Amino acid sequence: MMTQTLNTEQAAHSIHEMPSVATGIRIILADSQAIYRVGMKKVFALEDDIRVVAQAETLANLHAALERYPTDVVLLEGQLIAGTVDAIPELVKHSPDAKLIVQVAEADEENIVDLYRRGVRGVVPRSISPDLLIKCVRKIADGETWIDNQSISWVIEAYRSQASSLTNPRALPKLTKKELAIIGCITRGMRNKEIAYQIGTTEQVVKNYLRKVYDKLGVSDRLELALYCLHHQLLKNYAQEPEEMQVPPVAEVVPLRAKM
Repeated sequence: MMTQTLNTEQAAHSIHEMPSVATGIRIILADSQAIYRVGMKKVFALEDDIRVVAQAETLANLHAALERYPTDVVLLEGQLIAGTVDAIPELVKHSPDAKLIVQVAEADEENIVDLYRRGVRGVVPRSISPDLLIKCVRKIADGETWIDNQSISWVIEAYRSQASSLTNPRALPKLTKKELAIIGCITRGMRNKEIAYQIGTTEQVVKNYLRKVYDKLGVSDRLELALYCLHHQLLKNYAQEPEEMQVPPVAEVVPLRAKM
């Protein structure tokens, strides 16, 4: 069975096409290491109901492959998305029908909880046995979530902690003075450009701060951030702390914009 490589005009350097098969679970192997892709391809080749439709060795290649091939499951190396905060949400947003399985080298509580929160359907170790991997792919293709007992405990504890912090006004997230200043500007409907001018920085820096704030408060955009602040009286509570910076005054209140 021969693997063809698309040229750079068709996709970014390294998407490997697979022969078309009429039925079965369609899967993309996204892994920076060819030896893993070759091994997993051989494992799936023995199954009548699973077919590898493409391989990708970078995140950019994976996006290109998802645009080109209808896909049921993506088996994704965790290292490909390391340090990229928006990688999983972007994949879920642009390919909502493709269910994501992430392979990790080691079980890290914070990382695994974050992966499930962002939309991953399963997290498995790199050392997973072939039989268990096949079972995982089938379960997830059927719409289930694959999660081991340890990860279940971590996820439940994370949500309990989050619920406790949201209902306890004394357990406010730790925010820096500049983050508070930016939050104050957001609640007044200011654009990133206006915020940057107000606090003396750049738009990119404002965007970076917003991403951190979203993660700390568990919100996804500036509209949710504003609603969170109103519901929990966030700025009022912080204003009672003498060491925290007060939000700079804004002369004119403008409508809230939901665009980041």
